[in-house]
Amino acid sequence: MNWKQWVMGWIISTALLSGTAWAEDRVVVIEISGAINPVVGEFVSTRIAEANADKEALIVIRMATPGGLDTSMRQIIKAIQGSKIPVATFVAPSGSRAASAGTFITIASHIAAMAPGTNIGAAHPVNLMGGEKEAGGKPSPMEEKILNDASAYIRSLAEARGRNAYWGEQAVRNSVSISAEEAKKLAVIDLIAGNVEALVLAVDGREIKMGEGVKVTLATKGKEIVYRTMSPRENILDTISNPNIAYILMMIGLVGLYFELSNPGLILPGILGGICLILALYAMQTLPINYAGLLLIILGGILFIAELNTPTMGLLSAGGVVCLSLGSLMLIDTDDPAMQISRNVLYPTLATAILVSLGTIYLAGKSAKLKSIAGAEGLVGQTGVVTQALEPEGSVQVHGELWNAVGDENIGEGETVVVEQVDGLKVKVKKTDTPS
Repeated sequence: MNWKQWVMGWIISTALLSGTAWAEDRVVVIEISGAINPVVGEFVSTRIAEANADKEALIVIRMATPGGLDTSMRQIIKAIQGSKIPVATFVAPSGSRAASAGTFITIASHIAAMAPGTNIGAAHPVNLMGGEKEAGGKPSPMEEKILNDASAYIRSLAEARGRNAYWGEQAVRNSVSISAEEAKKLAVIDLIAGNVEALVLAVDGREIKMGEGVKVTLATKGKEIVYRTMSPRENILDTISNPNIAYILMMIGLVGLYFELSNPGLILPGILGGICLILALYAMQTLPINYAGLLLIILGGILFIAELNTPTMGLLSAGGVVCLSLGSLMLIDTDDPAMQISRNVLYPTLATAILVSLGTIYLAGKSAKLKSIAGAEGLVGQTGVVTQALEPEGSVQVHGELWNAVGDENIGEGETVVVEQVDGLKVKVKKTDTPS
């Protein structure tokens, strides 16, 4: 065998070996902590797709969530249903919960597990479409439609996984919530485990029913466990998608642009305000926003700016305060606490923005009344000393500068004068009794 044949054989062998070693065969843990939003939905569905491409042994979604958006929840559930690798949802660590959207995701998974001291439920759908209740507190037709759709959805998920469909419907209709131990007794979940390692050992050898009647027997004992967390980009997007952060960014953006427009040339407030406003608008597209509230906030900012240039005895400012207040209260259109702006953030941020805006208007009005101390206007009323006798023309020194001057009478050198008028490069002065 010559060297060419040897090299060719080595290349073919390497290619074959790399092909057989393509499957990673590990346990992949995907971390969810916080509200289910579009960023989280994209993160989880992408990691599930990657795990399928790498032919991992098991996917574990370790979750602690108060709920989130319906569209993002369904994106995750579709990824679970389309996965050829078994997906286990694990509500952990102790003290966590899988509420609202988290309940649907847990029930939809091939394996449902919880850690001791956790709870699941309270899956009543929140109103993301702005529907109102009818008189007497009865649900409107839109709310009834959303409720029926969610009930049917969770029942179908539970029946597909052989779980307690009746309890799932009660969690939707009556916001029922239960502990991990109760969930195990009621067949809502499959098992209770203290941590991921215990879960991996507990499911070893378990037969899992996948789609289209396919069954898979798990072999997870001794497998490497790898954790998948959000990338820096995803973390940033997830952070600004928090309703509280989005609201603060919007207020900073409006105040920054307000400063720049009221004091052109400051530059930094304009740049900072523009960046914050763009980030806030990005976050708004991931949140259930009431656009009437958003427009009221923008109108409030416009009224504050108009107050600077149109003296209205505070009427425009009062209108701006009302618009900002109402707009902030209306901004998030949902009853889900996980997607609302915290009152501890809303009121201080709103008050700060209003006080800063009103303070700027006050200072701007006060400074407009101040007498100019620079340029020609700043010389009027200032005192100086005659450096060349005025007969009636001569020169005076004012503010350390020499000026050609003219007086109504002859004034001797060293006398003190006061500037009455500035005419080009010449000042008109009169004698004063103030000693030089």
